Formats: sequence, structure tokens, C-alpha cells
Amino acid sequence: MSIEQTLTDQERLAELDLDQLRQLVGLVEYDAGSDPFPVTGWDAVVWAVGNATQAALFYQLVYGMELVAYSGPETGNRDHHAYVLRSGAVRFVLKGGVDPASPLLEHHRRHGDGIVDIALEVPDVDRCVDHARRQGAVVLEEPHDVTDEHGTVRVAAIGTYGDTRHSLVDRSRYAGPYLPGYVARTSVAGERRLFQALDHVVGNVELGRMDEWVGFYTRVMGFTNMAEFVGDDIATEYSALMSKVVASGNHRVKFPLNEPAVAKKRSQIDEYLQFYGGPGAQHLALATNDILRSVDLLRARGVEFLATPDSYYTDPALRARIGDVRVPIEELQARGILVDRDEDGYLLQIFTKPVGDRPTVFFELIERHGSLGFGKGNFQALFEAIEREQAKRGNF
Repeated sequence: MSIEQTLTDQERLAELDLDQLRQLVGLVEYDAGSDPFPVTGWDAVVWAVGNATQAALFYQLVYGMELVAYSGPETGNRDHHAYVLRSGAVRFVLKGGVDPASPLLEHHRRHGDGIVDIALEVPDVDRCVDHARRQGAVVLEEPHDVTDEHGTVRVAAIGTYGDTRHSLVDRSRYAGPYLPGYVARTSVAGERRLFQALDHVVGNVELGRMDEWVGFYTRVMGFTNMAEFVGDDIATEYSALMSKVVASGNHRVKFPLNEPAVAKKRSQIDEYLQFYGGPGAQHLALATNDILRSVDLLRARGVEFLATPDSYYTDPALRARIGDVRVPIEELQARGILVDRDEDGYLLQIFTKPVGDRPTVFFELIERHGSLGFGKGNFQALFEAIEREQAKRGNF
């Protein structure tokens, strides 16, 4: 069976099908036979946080995620707490150090709350690692099996930008709640599934290193160049950035990579690199099939979004460009939701403010209707909104 016809473990649990994924995340068909590093899809986004117990409750009560598994001192893990949360096909693993010598505590001291591992589901861990090694990747964990009464998982890990890593996971022989060492846990009550899938994860890297990491993903992992935004594409009078997007063959996994551009003032990428302490994952785009409902519920629970000026919605050029969308423009304006159209369709998107104390990681909510893009027509409005927030923090 080719990769484009395969659902990931999480997608099956979420009862999603290929047609839904084509709308949610722009899934496309491709020939996996010649792919040197076939990727089925996302496995998990693993976070290091200052207090995993509280963070797990936050993501359940505010973001509507479901607690499904746990590892900690009660299960024999003396190093850290780990909570596995799920929303649709999205899986977060929140880890917080218990042992004072835990490397998670040092990671958190350097970076604050952030993403340590963007784990990918692959059909053949050994094949992927062999290819990655030949292409010069740093292998952090050699392929090995982990086993319990639910079966066996084959895992390995390679390094990417900064302290971020990609675990490579084959769970085709496993039926447990997450991985060996974890036990099933049930969730607190609340309205669920405000988002159904992970669309893309954006990485910020240092000035001059974007092309190096684009090359890493194309050479090591067989990704393709999907888009690039340079020059005036993402710029205001004061600051700018450059971005290129790489994607797995089926477009299920997409990595925009940003670097700062020389400008009059410090960009959002400069601010991130300072406060994160180096390169890392900047934001996660969460795909939803009803962005209005998701935004209304999240805002009612205290989530703050970037503000969009009314002039954005009254601009005649915008009205002419976007055409008809599924809701009146006034409904989008009332919520601050952005809209963009390309040759394939349109998308709706909105961005939260940073989710932690440091001005680093944040979320995007995205609802696709045919568009395979990233909201290029909204870059100017988005960048100006971020600049306003930077100025309030004194970092502009």
C-alpha cells in the first residue's frame, strides 16, 4: 500500500478519512515508491514545560484536548511527569522534570515552555535512519524496539535545528495508549475537539541559516520545496523576515522555516531567537473544520488572539480578491479572522498571542477550503499585528 493511502495511528483513532484530511490539511497523493525517507505523518509534538501537571489541565480545559495516557513516578518514571493529550489526530506530550537532575529542567531553563521533539510516524525506521546517516544527519538515537504487554514500537531519533529533534516512530505492532512505560488515563469533562489535525509547524532559525535547513529537509528527509516568501513578501516599514516551506511527499507534514531579514528594527524572529535562546519551533497550525466555533470557545475561555484592524475588512482590494467565502465578512471581522485566496481555493486563519511567559511559541487556527497556501495575502496585516505586540513588550 502506498503512503498516500495510509492513515496514521492518530488519524484512525480520530475516525478521520482521506477526504477529510484533504480539506483539513491539503493532503495530496504522491508516489512513495521512490521516496528515500517515507513519512506517513505526524506522531506527536513533545513539549518541555515548567509544570506539566498544570499545563495538562490547561490544554484540557481551555483547548479541549483529551487526556489519554500518563507516565510519572507512580508508573516507575522517576525523571519526569508526561501527559499525553489528543484532539482529533493531534497528539501533544507535555513533559515536566521531577528529578532535579532531569535534562528537561535544563532545557526549560534555557528555552522556557517549548517543543523538544516533533515526532514523525514512518513505515520503516531503519530505512529512514540509514538514509539520514548517509546524508550527514546527526543520529541521536539508533533504531531500537521498546516493548510491553501491548506490543512493540520501533523508534529512533535524528537532530534538527537548535535543540529540536525528530523521533521516528513505527507503531504498526503496538496497541497501547501511547508508548511502553505509559498507562491509560481518562480526561476531565469538557467540550472536545476544537481542532482536528496538525497542519504545519513553523521553525525559526538564525540569520543566514534558512537555506541550510531547507537543504537538510530536502536532502536528508526527501521533502520538497513547497513555497518561498522573500523580499517584500513578509515586510513592513520597520522589520522583515524570509520564509521557505518544505513538505513531505503527501503534504501531511509541512515545515515553514523562517529567518530574520536585515531591517530598521527587530523582527518577530529576532525576538523569538533572543527569548527562546536559539532556534526552535515558533508556532503550530491547528486545522479545524469550524474556525468560528473554535475561536468563540477559546476566546470565552480566556485565549487572546492577535487583533486585526477594521480597515483590513473594509479594504476594497481584499473584498475583490477573496470573493465569496462560507460566512459573511462581517462574521470574520467580529472575530478578527483573516481570509486569503489562491488558485486552489481559500483559507481562514487566526493567530493567538504567545501561550507562555516568554514571547515565543503560539498557535494558529486554520480552516482550509481548497487552498494549499499559508495566507500570503495576510502576511502584511499579520506582521503589523505582531509588531504592535512587540512594541507593547518593549522588544521592537
